[in-house]
Amino acid sequence: MKRISSGLIIAMLLLSCTHDKTPSSNRNSQNTKDKAAESLLKINQHKITIKERFSPPKDYKWVDEKSDSFGYFIENFKLKSYGSPVLKYDGTPVSTQHLHEAVFDIDTGNKDLQQCADAVIRLRAEYLYKAKKYDEIRFHFTSGDLLSWNDYKNGTRAFVSGNSVSFRKTANFDDSYQNFRNYLDLIFNYAGTISLNKETKPVAQNPDIKTGDILITPGSPGHVVFIAGVCKNKQGKRLFLLGEGFTPAQSVHLLSNPFNKNISPWYDLDIHAQETKTARYIFKPTNLRSF
Repeated sequence: MKRISSGLIIAMLLLSCTHDKTPSSNRNSQNTKDKAAESLLKINQHKITIKERFSPPKDYKWVDEKSDSFGYFIENFKLKSYGSPVLKYDGTPVSTQHLHEAVFDIDTGNKDLQQCADAVIRLRAEYLYKAKKYDEIRFHFTSGDLLSWNDYKNGTRAFVSGNSVSFRKTANFDDSYQNFRNYLDLIFNYAGTISLNKETKPVAQNPDIKTGDILITPGSPGHVVFIAGVCKNKQGKRLFLLGEGFTPAQSVHLLSNPFNKNISPWYDLDIHAQETKTARYIFKPTNLRSF
């Protein structure tokens, strides 16, 4: 049994990313006069993957990912039909529908669990599960306690009491996909941006940013977006697509860029910038990390 600091147990039990939608210094007001700008770039609306649907700006080309990589998994992830709304876990649409360009074809679950950090965890776990890299499916709670899929499928369960967590084998072996989803729901309940930040390593240079990396502010509230695609020109300049989950739990979606309609939905990122503005959140500082 491990002790959890009072600050971390609070973080565990609060929502894992921004948990109110009132405007603040690090949030973009939904009432901004500048509604999401319509992209001037060609969007191949009938294509079903990120890489096929979103063409890079002029003189830019997609950066290819290795076929067995997390980045390849993301940029080739199936999307819902163009124009699909972002839906909350209860099936109702979120109030802001002008800040996304695509919706990932993946369930949200029927509980308010799969929020911002959880969306990244979900995609990472699904990639590892599909690749049969079961030994790598392991995530920490905000408390620092670790629970792997291998342990969970063998019957290990977490028991939280006050400020402590213990693990006991109380269930039979079950390696079904439904049990895998049960495992992830448990992780979503106790993990968040703080634990995800600790499970990743910093990206040192702009050329090192790749699909599958994350831009994150750890905290409660905190937030995270993930790199969903990379393109570059002959001079080596790179632009990026950004995806996210949000609070309350809702569809994983690809963000538009309301700040630059000439390249939307692509973003220009710089790891040395003091802040980075995305459609729904301002990251201070620009903390880019990689699995």
